[in-house]
Amino acid sequence: MSAALGLYRLQQVDSQIDAIRARLAVIRQTLENDLKRRTAAQALSVAEDLHRQAASTLKQSEAEVERQTLKIKQNEASLYSGNVKNPKELQDLQQDIASLKKHLGTLEERELEAMLRAEETAKQVELAKAQLADIESNLLIQNRDLASETEKLNADLERLQAERQAVISTLSEQALKTYEGLRQHKRGIAVAIISEDACSACGTTLTASQQQFARLPQLFYCPTCGRVLYAG
Repeated sequence: MSAALGLYRLQQVDSQIDAIRARLAVIRQTLENDLKRRTAAQALSVAEDLHRQAASTLKQSEAEVERQTLKIKQNEASLYSGNVKNPKELQDLQQDIASLKKHLGTLEERELEAMLRAEETAKQVELAKAQLADIESNLLIQNRDLASETEKLNADLERLQAERQAVISTLSEQALKTYEGLRQHKRGIAVAIISEDACSACGTTLTASQQQFARLPQLFYCPTCGRVLYAG
């Protein structure tokens, strides 16, 4: 096996390993990033706070209506009890009852508004709960699928690492050192294949003699990007 062929095979294996590691990193980030769930949970918390406020307002309105109704009943009881004889007192009592009833109307309107608000916020809470449950259900399915994919990728990674060691065992120390140096400075791509008379990495057109040199046992480098060229 020529050095260029050995390095090309190593490059193929390393590229697959790089792709798997990149995908595993994305999966880890996806599993750790539960922004949608946290956003939905926050929306539910806000909806519940609004509903508690609306329910509290409704409770206060109901209590005010109840107190006002009791005042009216007490005044009407006094009016019709016969205990009040003075015409002026009776007139004042009637006016008080009329005023109380007028204010009761206002309080009942507020109570109705509070009731409608409480009903609306209750619906918002139920909607927020449903949305959170839907997101959590989808995340459960997604995470299960990602866990299965992770298991397969790790198995592939283990196999490729074994293949890598097998390829490395056929290479000279100098060839491997050259390859690792190029990998570090060439964004992971140390070896390029000659495709359609050009370097597959940078696209530089190669002369016939350059292509012939690439077929010799010693390593030949792209005159433009400096990567090892392999003539398949």
